[in-house]
Amino acid sequence: MSRHNRRQFLGIGFASMAGVALPNLLAGLATAAPPAARRRNVLFIAVDDLRPLLGCYGDPVAKSPNIDRLAARGLTFTRAYCRAYCQQAVCSPSRTSLMTGRRPDTTRVYDLVTHFRKTIPDVVTLPEHFKAHGYHTQGLSKIYHGGLDDRQSWSVPHWRPKRPGFGPEGQKLLERLRNEARAAGKNLKDRSQAPRGLPWEAPDIPDNQLPDGTTTDHAIEILRQIHDRPLFLAVGYLKPHLPFVAPKKYWDLYDKSKLTLADNPFAPKDVPQCALHNWGELRRYYGIPEEGPLSDEQALEMIHGYYACASYTDAQIGSLLDELDRLDALDNTVIVLWGDHGWHLGDHGLWCKHTNFETATRSLLIVSVPGQKSAGKKSDALVEFVDIYPSLCDLCGLPSPAELEGTSFQPLAENPQRPWKKAAFSQYPRSIRGQGRAMGYSMRTDRYRFTEWRVIGKNFSQYELYDHKLDPDENVNISNRPENAELVKQLTQMLHAGWRAMLPPGISTD
Repeated sequence: MSRHNRRQFLGIGFASMAGVALPNLLAGLATAAPPAARRRNVLFIAVDDLRPLLGCYGDPVAKSPNIDRLAARGLTFTRAYCRAYCQQAVCSPSRTSLMTGRRPDTTRVYDLVTHFRKTIPDVVTLPEHFKAHGYHTQGLSKIYHGGLDDRQSWSVPHWRPKRPGFGPEGQKLLERLRNEARAAGKNLKDRSQAPRGLPWEAPDIPDNQLPDGTTTDHAIEILRQIHDRPLFLAVGYLKPHLPFVAPKKYWDLYDKSKLTLADNPFAPKDVPQCALHNWGELRRYYGIPEEGPLSDEQALEMIHGYYACASYTDAQIGSLLDELDRLDALDNTVIVLWGDHGWHLGDHGLWCKHTNFETATRSLLIVSVPGQKSAGKKSDALVEFVDIYPSLCDLCGLPSPAELEGTSFQPLAENPQRPWKKAAFSQYPRSIRGQGRAMGYSMRTDRYRFTEWRVIGKNFSQYELYDHKLDPDENVNISNRPENAELVKQLTQMLHAGWRAMLPPGISTD
């Protein structure tokens, strides 16, 4: 098992203020909803591309004291791991699914350009629902993807930082590359033609000379102004999304000579080719080879940059927590911290996201609840990002829209070991050479990850099956082995039955 994946499996997914412990959250859920006059505020923190390489998830390298502090607040000694999965491992579909409480086949958002208001125009988003119930809702930086913001979600216009995303040297290089591209007749408004500059940089500048630091400053201003009335404040952080640019002091937290490469830099045995990709998101950065693997030195620099950017974001979150503490507002604020999906760091020879593998679909989710008490219990329930919308409604005493496709995890409060979801679902579109457009539907059960690649309009399927008990790194696809034929049949039936059939006893979405 690779070191990086081992860290991920130590405690990925869903955690409460009680470390990576579900019990404190469950105890908070069990408390009565606050009266309307004292409604809980919500600090809703989105982090781009953050997989759980954090201290509170068992990573021995990460320097994440502030996220660890959030995770540990109120913890006595109990540790329980829950697994949280996004619905599609790329920014816009994942964020759209979470913010609408609908799965990708309902939102019909599978790419970075389709806006959900064109496909499901009347949907009520999570912040829009809170706004309709008397909350001031405000979004900062990246909550929805890129330019696909949603005016109906917010009480005031969405705010974005104006700072450049590079340091001085990186900015000079980017301008030179842009000038060269223009001279060559390239259209810089076309993302595929516009250069992206350095893939990593460690400028010796203050935090607020980069966009995420500016976002923190603005969030603190809003908290000071509005913390004493119902507030839903969504704060989006860009790092550790590429490029890996963070102030030098965060790079200095790590000794690159002690970092290690993934020890499974190869495709899974017998994997369908459509399960993989050429990490095109990274290829367009300066100095990255157009084909083939990174050098070991480049790979280590990437890993170093990822950790540095995660620590930079951790510091921003710490500033928000400090301000809530100073305002004496922690005891009336639900904090939701989530990463929109995971990220490959050389495992399977991959970088970026865009897959149905565990590393890409499993992500960070920490929820802190005022007044929670450690119950000393554990839960290994499967949680999906579509569950955040109804659960947050329950936490704040609001009704949930009937059309949501997630499941509130409030029933786990009374019995964390009660039967829960049998599976979590993700998906990713791809083209299969010689066949056409396909959708890979992936299902994570307690033991297995099973994926079916279906070609649209054709009777054609390819399969992946990984046994996480024996192969937690997903290094061997065992779907084609004769001894697994009956298991594949059973898992196919479960996958085709869909998410509604996987709901726990006594839970209904009707």
